[in-house]
Amino acid sequence: MKTILRIMLVLIATVGALPVAAAEDSAKVTPLMSKDLQDYPGKEGLMLSVEYEPGGSSPIHRHNAHAFVYVLEGSIVMQIKGGEEVTVAPGETYYENPSDIHLVSRNASTTSSAKFIVVLLKNKNAPAVMPVE
Repeated sequence: MKTILRIMLVLIATVGALPVAAAEDSAKVTPLMSKDLQDYPGKEGLMLSVEYEPGGSSPIHRHNAHAFVYVLEGSIVMQIKGGEEVTVAPGETYYENPSDIHLVSRNASTTSSAKFIVVLLKNKNAPAVMPVE
């Protein structure tokens, strides 16, 4: 049985060897920047680039962070628990609060890739993504 809890850690020296979890092989996650938030002790900002191949998706997860999403290319389908599915196109944004469970995160296309930027405001050294069963 393929486990939904499959996580790959990406350690990038340029962002302080910060571990970033990508929920499936179809999500390419690249850390872009990490910065301690001096006005908010124990908090940090983390910027990630995420790319879904055609038909790519992530399993159910949460961030335990404020998550700000900006779509660069393609379109992505997003849904949080208690909300409706929405399709987010290039130039559009999406937000998740720290208590949201992200039920759907997938590429809207089965023929083109989708790329987006995620900015997380979170506890320092906390994982960026946490699987939810």
